[in-house]
Amino acid sequence: MDDESKLALIKQVGEEILTEEELKELLKTKQHPVAYDGFEPSGTDIHIAQGILRAINVNKMTEAGVKFKMLVADWHGWANNKMGGDLEKIQAVGKYMIEVWKHCGMDLKNVEFIWVNEFVKDTEYWKKVMQVARNSTVNRIIRTGQIMGRKESEVQHASQILYPCMQCADIFQLKADICQLGMDQRKVNVLAREIGPSLGFWKPIVVSHHMLMGLGEPPQSKDIDRVLDLKMSKSKPGTAIFMNDSEDEIKRKISKAYCPAKIVEENPLMEYSKYLIFERFEALELKRSEKFGGDIVIENYKKLENLYEEGKIHPMDLKNAVAFYINEMIKPVRESFHKDAKLKKLLDTIKEFQITR
Repeated sequence: MDDESKLALIKQVGEEILTEEELKELLKTKQHPVAYDGFEPSGTDIHIAQGILRAINVNKMTEAGVKFKMLVADWHGWANNKMGGDLEKIQAVGKYMIEVWKHCGMDLKNVEFIWVNEFVKDTEYWKKVMQVARNSTVNRIIRTGQIMGRKESEVQHASQILYPCMQCADIFQLKADICQLGMDQRKVNVLAREIGPSLGFWKPIVVSHHMLMGLGEPPQSKDIDRVLDLKMSKSKPGTAIFMNDSEDEIKRKISKAYCPAKIVEENPLMEYSKYLIFERFEALELKRSEKFGGDIVIENYKKLENLYEEGKIHPMDLKNAVAFYINEMIKPVRESFHKDAKLKKLLDTIKEFQITR
């Protein structure tokens, strides 16, 4: 694949790229750049933004020749008081998340899973953490609290000051050329770009992917933390679709979803069509009675967008179609965890855990 084709694929992932010129140069000079993403094991399930969308984005990056390092941020979850601050439970959730990705189509040939629990045995890692901390102010670190799924006012534990310093150091410990995380992780990636060269490291390229919306009505506020209120979140289970939800649960949640007629912007059902369905299926088929125009096959997102804006598709017809296709994507994961005794035991175990925010 030529460099322009690689760039085009990566741009499909990046809602924002810092910077495109640097990325072009990297693709010219390195055949297999290293990208990293870190995930904090928390909750008792993984939602479709973490599961399906993550697999779609990783596969585009690896198709472009990128080698992926997925960091299992167990110690970060411990610092963030996840699962009651029980490290063993956090690690069990991490193992579950890896198994989900194994069964939802992620290109694991080009993905390496690395545990922070192994990092912390290396004194050079803690040296990097200290370097980041010594070159950052407390206020600057607090402002990055969004990376933990928290607003500035919610950063309370001293360990949560340590978290962003660790995440910034992770980038350099992994020797990552590219930080490929969500837009909610932007602040710490920018911090790494700013202080990396002064610490004797490099300026990592940031490819920030889109944050999939939850099913609820978008918040009216326009403040700096709006991205946290808008995105799909495990802390709002009624507005999130999980990788082990039953078909009936998926239908029920989507039937109640915010989906205003003729409105495309910040409509979660349109988002799922764009970022999930048209990425995995060649077309979206709407089942309708003859009275309402009969069945219709839509070959691309732009056509769906136009028809919906024109009022030629009823919100309930869209909901029914999205529920069907989301269930088709989740079904292989759900069935694997039901059929495999070890996976079922793992899932049953973590579902007993008490969730803490």
